[in-house]
Amino acid sequence: MKISTIKEELNSLSYHGRGIIIGKSNDGTKAITAYFIMGRSVNSRNRVFVAEGDAMRTKAFDESKMVDPHLIIYYPVRVLGNKTIVTNGDQTDTIYSLMDKQMTFEQALRTREFEDDSPNFTPRISGIIRRESEGMNFAMSILKSAEGDPSSCERFTYAYSNPKNGYAKFIHTYMGDGNPLPSFEGEPKTLLLPDIDIDALTAHIWENLNSDNKVSLFVRYIDIASGDAETRIVNKNV
Repeated sequence: MKISTIKEELNSLSYHGRGIIIGKSNDGTKAITAYFIMGRSVNSRNRVFVAEGDAMRTKAFDESKMVDPHLIIYYPVRVLGNKTIVTNGDQTDTIYSLMDKQMTFEQALRTREFEDDSPNFTPRISGIIRRESEGMNFAMSILKSAEGDPSSCERFTYAYSNPKNGYAKFIHTYMGDGNPLPSFEGEPKTLLLPDIDIDALTAHIWENLNSDNKVSLFVRYIDIASGDAETRIVNKNV
């Protein structure tokens, strides 16, 4: 299995699209997650992340330039009890609502498919962190079209029990730039998590995202024992 640094992985492509990182700190006390968005179009780049309690949402930076809020405005992060949900679309609300009705993460996502943005059919990527008495576990999911065929949806879920300290998994929407954009392939990638605080990690991720295409970044450290969380948000539009 290939293990990369954050710097190596983020510099390997000019356009990851949207990305989710989930892992556990080097000392084993914190669940760490990050979510970033990149954009090519004016509409996609015209966004910022805004904290809303323990949730986080996207909003237009300049409302007068917002062409279509569809697939652009949503809650990437919501918290349900001991669970933190992170996604690249409004499936955050689907997972939140259906898990609140005792459905599983995977069952909730079976009600959804990839985005309807032909010809890209952008994958829906999702992650969930659970804090338990014995520690943490997490899962990641991707829903994508089969080789760009919108009549066929491929669903993959990856579950990680008692994840190793100092490592994270990384999933993103695209394998690079293109027209149409090529969907992510394979299992989530394995990253080394540096032994640094939340401010240093936020700066490290942000500085290694492509400067032309990066839009916004969210990072959260969650104390596994108490549930106390620290959050950082960086927006290119300020």
